[in-house]
Amino acid sequence: MTFTGRAPYASDPARSLGREFAAQSGSARGPRSDFQRDRDRIIHSIAFRRLRHKTQVFIAPDGDHYRVRLTHSLEVAQIGRVIARALGLDEDLTEALCLAHDIGHPPFGHAGEDALEAAMADAGGFDHNANTLRVLMRLESPYIGHEGLNLSWETLEGLAKHNGPILKPSWALAELDTAYPLGLTTYASLEAQVAAISDDIAYDNHDIDDGLRAGFLSLDDLMELPAVAEQWRQIERRYPTAPQDRMLRELVRGQIGRMVNDVIAETRARITEAGVASVEDVRAASRPLATFSAAMGEQERALKQFMYDRLYLHEEQRETADRARDVISALFAAFANDPAKLPESWLASLPQAEPARTRYIADFIAGMTDRYAIDSYARLFGEAPEGLRNV
Repeated sequence: MTFTGRAPYASDPARSLGREFAAQSGSARGPRSDFQRDRDRIIHSIAFRRLRHKTQVFIAPDGDHYRVRLTHSLEVAQIGRVIARALGLDEDLTEALCLAHDIGHPPFGHAGEDALEAAMADAGGFDHNANTLRVLMRLESPYIGHEGLNLSWETLEGLAKHNGPILKPSWALAELDTAYPLGLTTYASLEAQVAAISDDIAYDNHDIDDGLRAGFLSLDDLMELPAVAEQWRQIERRYPTAPQDRMLRELVRGQIGRMVNDVIAETRARITEAGVASVEDVRAASRPLATFSAAMGEQERALKQFMYDRLYLHEEQRETADRARDVISALFAAFANDPAKLPESWLASLPQAEPARTRYIADFIAGMTDRYAIDSYARLFGEAPEGLRNV
């Protein structure tokens, strides 16, 4: 089952369900589809540019070669486009979803998210995925006639539920869904499902690369994973005299290739088994269609657990994350106790009633880059936070 054009179950920009705000007559610029326009709006947004200074694995890394949210998102988009093309999906929608999926992350990655979740316990909490929608639909507002980027329904739907149906949305997502219903209780399009699995493929393997570079992982560590060890033995047989650093990069590339090919084959099999013939069939399916096979899924879960044990929850990583949480918690408390410390442009629009006031302060902090959060802490407390870099 190979499509040279659009598959019948692909999202079609010509049949888009539209946008929250009607486009002004004559406002279209250039011969682009709705999904191309979404991708371009995301790339040109301030929120997307801020990803270059937001944590991926290592907090505020000094090295130029470590990944950040921006480079990670670009890598996810490349993987997503390969899978989408092989399956006959809309590549532009897939790319838009891949590029935007991490826009809602606060500074310092999951450590920053944990701190905001705690600070907002009485105001509904914080969720980075819902915050992605909040940024794109309300906070990033470059247009005169409406709030947000006014992305297509298909892009917003995909961002909201690329990890599956949502039965209990957070306050942020519930507010947005009330204003512009996104069908949260069904599966999303195949383009959204491909974006989600591409994210897994990218960080599973590229985080290995960064972990090796930083010295948190070693080749001996990786050999504890049978599937990885087998790939390494094959590389040794093919390139017996190659330098080890190049062989390691070949290992990462090979892992990505294996996972991509597996997803394509498994997704085709599930589409056939389910009798999917339209994008409506995709949404009505009883399970995700774009996923790993059972065997690869088991390998991927083992790899993920290994990465948590050896990298994400490494003692140095935990210590750095604790300091990062303290920085975000201190910033939140400082602005909540004395809103006059907010920049003048933000102070002018500060709501007086709760929970809008607390959520507004969280909006400001969540939009910070790692670097801006560090600088803000130094400005407010008279000294730069220590111990936020371990690479």
